[in-house]
Amino acid sequence: MFVDRVKIHIKGGDGGDGCVSFYRAKYITHGGPDGGDGGKGGSIIFVGDENMNTLMDFRYKRMFKAEPGQAGAKRNRFGKDGADVIIKVPKGTVIKEAQTNKVMADITQNGEQKVIIKGGKGGRGNQHFATPTRQAPRYAERGQKAKEYDVILELKLIADVGLIGFPNVGKSTFLSMVTNANPKIANYHFTTLSPNLGVVQMKTGEDFVLADIPGIVEGASQGVGLGIEFLRHVERTKAFIHVVDAASVEGDDPVENVHKINDELYKYNPELMKRPQVIAANKCDIPGWEENVERLKAEFEPQGIKVVAISAATNRGLTEVIDLIGDILRNYPDDIVFEEEYDEFDEVSAGNEPFEIEVFDGNYYVVTGVGVEKMMGYTNLEAEKGFAFFQKYLREKGIIAALEEKGIKEGDTVRVYDMEFTYYK
Repeated sequence: MFVDRVKIHIKGGDGGDGCVSFYRAKYITHGGPDGGDGGKGGSIIFVGDENMNTLMDFRYKRMFKAEPGQAGAKRNRFGKDGADVIIKVPKGTVIKEAQTNKVMADITQNGEQKVIIKGGKGGRGNQHFATPTRQAPRYAERGQKAKEYDVILELKLIADVGLIGFPNVGKSTFLSMVTNANPKIANYHFTTLSPNLGVVQMKTGEDFVLADIPGIVEGASQGVGLGIEFLRHVERTKAFIHVVDAASVEGDDPVENVHKINDELYKYNPELMKRPQVIAANKCDIPGWEENVERLKAEFEPQGIKVVAISAATNRGLTEVIDLIGDILRNYPDDIVFEEEYDEFDEVSAGNEPFEIEVFDGNYYVVTGVGVEKMMGYTNLEAEKGFAFFQKYLREKGIIAALEEKGIKEGDTVRVYDMEFTYYK
C-alpha cells in the first residue's frame, strides 16, 4: 500500500530537575550545596532514508516521545541525558506543523538529518546558586519542558520526469516499456491508484527517474477525483512527458485534453508551466491517429513543445521521446525553480514563551522560562539602557503582574536566571 500523507504526534524529552542537596559527612553538619544538574532531554530527529518509499509505517505508530533527562543527585552528580528519537522517513518528505500548516523541514537527501524538537535543558542544581549573602540556597532549577507538536508528513516523490495525462491514455504501459517498473495495467479508469517510479537507462549511459502520476482529471486542483492527492508529486519533477490518446478511443479531443491537464497544473502551481514538456501522442497503432497528431503538432510545436507519435504497446517512438527528454535534462534551464517556496514554521517568539514563578522561604521568587533565558542572553544588563529594557520586558510580558499575584512585597528578592534583584514598586 502506498501512503503519502500521515499525521503523527511528537514530543521532545523534558530536562531533568536540578537537585537541592547539602554536603554531609562525619563531623560536617553544615556543608555547602552539592546538588547536581539534571540531564538534557532527548531530541526528535528526522532522517532521510532512501530505502523507504512510503509512509505506511506511520499508520500503526503515531506517537513519538523522546526520553526525559534524569534528575541531578547529591554530591554534584549529574543526571543522565535522555535518548534521542530517530524517525526515518523517505526522501521527499515534507514535515508540517499541523495547526498552522507551515513547514518545519523538508527532507530531500539520503541521510539528511533535521532536529525538529530539541530536548529540554537540564535544570541546574543548587550548587550554582550560592552567593555571599545566600550560602545555603534551597532552590534548584526545574528541567526545561520540551515542545510537542502534531505534525503532518507529506511525501512528494523525487523524480526527474513526471508522466502526466488523463487516466487510461497509456501512462502505465509507457512506464513499463521504458523502465523495469511493473505497474498494474488494465483498460479502465484509475487503474493506477498510487504513483509508480522507474529508472530509465539511456543509450548514452545516463539514467533518470520517471514517475507515473495518476489521477489527474479536470478539476483535480480543486479536489475532483484522485488528482489532488497526487498533484503534490509533480512539484519536484524537472520535466513532463505528457501522454495523450491520439486515436481518441473514448471520443475525447486530444488537443483539448492537453489544455485541460496543463490548466490543472497551472491552477495547482503556476510554476509547473515553466517545466519543459514532450507530448507523447499514444495509441498510434489504432487507425485514425494521423489527423490528431497533426493537430497536436500545429497547436503545441509553435510553443516549443515537441509532439512525438508513439505506440506504447508496440514500442513505437519511445526511444525518440526518451532522447528528447535526455536532451532537456542535459541542458536544463537554470531559471526554472523546481523546489517550491514554503511558508516556513517559526518557533514562538521569545517574548511569548511561557514562564514559571516559584516561591522559596516566603520571600525568594525564582522566574524561569525559555523566553526569559533568551532575553537575558541578548541584553546587556550592566548598561543603563539594557537594564531599562529588562524592566520593560518584565512588565510587558506580565511577569511583574504575576509576581504581584504570588504576593511579592517590597524588599523581597527576585531571581531571573543568573540575576538577583530586590523588588520595589
